[in-house]
Amino acid sequence: MIESRRNFLRALPAITVGAVLAPSPAIASAAGAADGKQRWAMVVDVRKCIGCQACTVSCIMENAVPENSFRTVTSTYEVHEGQHTGTYMLPRLCNHCDNPPCIPVCPVGATFQRKDGIVVVDGDRCVGCGYCVQACPYDARFINHDTGKADKCTFCAHRVDAGLLPACVETCVGGARIFGDLNDPNSTVRQLVDQNKIKVLKPEMGTQPHVFYLGLDQRFQGQVEGEGTLWQPSGHGA
Repeated sequence: MIESRRNFLRALPAITVGAVLAPSPAIASAAGAADGKQRWAMVVDVRKCIGCQACTVSCIMENAVPENSFRTVTSTYEVHEGQHTGTYMLPRLCNHCDNPPCIPVCPVGATFQRKDGIVVVDGDRCVGCGYCVQACPYDARFINHDTGKADKCTFCAHRVDAGLLPACVETCVGGARIFGDLNDPNSTVRQLVDQNKIKVLKPEMGTQPHVFYLGLDQRFQGQVEGEGTLWQPSGHGA
């Protein structure tokens, strides 16, 4: 987490504080850090995740997420292989895709992508139809039962615009979440993506996710079901 903060701060001179949820495309283009110089992304090292759910709790507190809803969660899978039983942790959140399927299905243009790649929802425009929730292949969206609007992870865009790390990254006990600018060749995120066998969830969907996984067993690339799912593998992963 310290290394993630150090590399994140390196990109701050180009960041200005601004509104996250914009009432119009014109304002959206002027939102802080949305000038296209950065492309924010996250690398999740599943080998370091201990399943403590500090990320989930900090996200709930930071973003006032209502009860029984989650912007991010660490799904826990019970794995049975022969006589052995183990636990597998899979942190999940919005993937802030380069080709987000949630955007074209929105009938009112409430979901849009900032120039820095962060996908957000304009709460003033959203009518709560749920089309975007159905279109997301990562089970990363929900209808907020307090507001009646679509809700999701925003990489804590309000914090990023203020020069802070996302709450889940800031509080990750094991340092499993690394956040930074993919356009910066010196950032830890860029180097991890370039130097490792990075995987993404559901690559066959062609959404070009920008949440990358390090050490992800390929058998879990399609596992996006909610917390508590039990999984029994039929073969051996890479």
